[in-house]
This record gives sequence, structure tokens and C-alpha cells, in this order.
Amino acid sequence: MTQLPNIITLLRIIGSISLLLCDVTGVVFWIIYALCGVSDIADGWLARKLKCVTRTGALLDSLADICFVACCAWKLLPILDSALPLCFSKELPQWLWLWAGVIVVIKVVNQLSALVMYGRCCFPHTFANKITGFLLFIAVPTAFASAISLAIVAIIATFAAIREGHFIRTNNMRKIVTLVFALVVVSCWTQEPDLLVL
Repeated sequence: MTQLPNIITLLRIIGSISLLLCDVTGVVFWIIYALCGVSDIADGWLARKLKCVTRTGALLDSLADICFVACCAWKLLPILDSALPLCFSKELPQWLWLWAGVIVVIKVVNQLSALVMYGRCCFPHTFANKITGFLLFIAVPTAFASAISLAIVAIIATFAAIREGHFIRTNNMRKIVTLVFALVVVSCWTQEPDLLVL
């Protein structure tokens, strides 16, 4: 019984991958999409209810979230561009792509920070991250009618990513600053050796 939350999480990974085999315009795709979203809520709730919250379960949950988002993006982004005539003249605006890129960069920096400080990746399940996941789950289907929902999710996702970084780096900024400084110096040294020779 204590493994039930992890089994649900594994089923979400399988469901996410199966989305790649489904037609986006079909009912099966959206049923699996909904089941994956419900399972994201169910596994955490069950883990807390059964008092079997583990670091492995939290990591598995984060991997399932990444898998779900990646599979949905792979299937939905190509058709989303052509399905937004009311919003953005049939294509997502460049600012939305850039904004998504900034969020990804923040997330990557967060994980690099965790690797430097703790020697492993860290996926904190903050309240802001949970809200972002829930809103993203709702916003994807509604984006076909209005992309305003995507902009709202982008704002909250940015806040969540920054909050996640603060959570990871609290009291450890000196290590990060030292690492970044060292990387900049090494990068300058390798690219422009003549400028550094006295």
C-alpha cells in the first residue's frame, strides 16, 4: 500500500509517453491528458495520507511532471501555432517564446545551483510550483480559445521559478557567486588568451 503513490506516478509517466502516440484531435488524447493531471494531484495526496512521503517519490513525481510537460509540448505546440486565429494571428508571439526561454534558463540555473551546493538536483515542491502546474494543466486546453491564459501562467511560472531558486540557494549564495565568477574567468581566458597575457 505504501508503494501506491509511486505506482500512480509511474502510470503518469507511461500515460505521458502514450500521449505521443495519440491524435491531439481525438478524445483518447484528452482523456489520457486529464488522467495524467488527476494522477499528479492523487499521488501526492495519497503519499501524505498514507504517511509514505519519500525523497525518491518526490524525485519520481518531478520526473513525471517533466515528462508530462515535454510530451504535451511536443504534441501541442505545432498545432497551437496554427490554432490561435483569435489570439495572435495564427501563431504564438515571439515574446511568449522568449518568456518561456527565460523560465527554462532560471530553472536550469536553479538545478546547477543545487548541483554545486548539494551534489544533486533538487526539485522543491513549493506551493508556487504546485499552483503553476495546476494552472498550466488548465491553460493548455483553453489556449486554443484565448492565449491570455498562457500569459497568466507565464507570470506565475516566472515567480515560481525565482522562488524555487531562492529556496535552493538560501544561505549558499557565496558558492554560486564564486562558481559563476570562476566560469567567467575561465571562459575569458580560453576565448581571448592574448588579452590576458601581461
